Amino acid sequence: MRTFIFLLSLLISTCSFAQVKSIQTNTIHVSGNCGECKERIENAADIKGVKLAQWDAKTNILTVTFREDKVTALQIIQAIVAAGHDIDSLKASDAAYAKLPACCKYRSKKCEK
Repeated sequence: MRTFIFLLSLLISTCSFAQVKSIQTNTIHVSGNCGECKERIENAADIKGVKLAQWDAKTNILTVTFREDKVTALQIIQAIVAAGHDIDSLKASDAAYAKLPACCKYRSKKCEK
């Protein structure tokens, strides 16, 4: 009986540990200017498997928490780049960048109104 209880508790703790292991938090440098950029970047990163995405306009750092078993960091990066924002390792296409509002033209380093 003691063996059964020990194995059951071991199984429960192993299952709990495995769930925690699949959550990951990454930081990504994402270019942008303003509050509109913040909303667009966070919405682009909000795909299935992402638990939290917060972009800081002062540092241009996106902190994203996601489930590794549902989505990869590359998929998140591709979604952000498709929305028109550059990431250190990947540049948005000129067509995607051109679709951004004038205020969000971050490549010129300022909001164009």
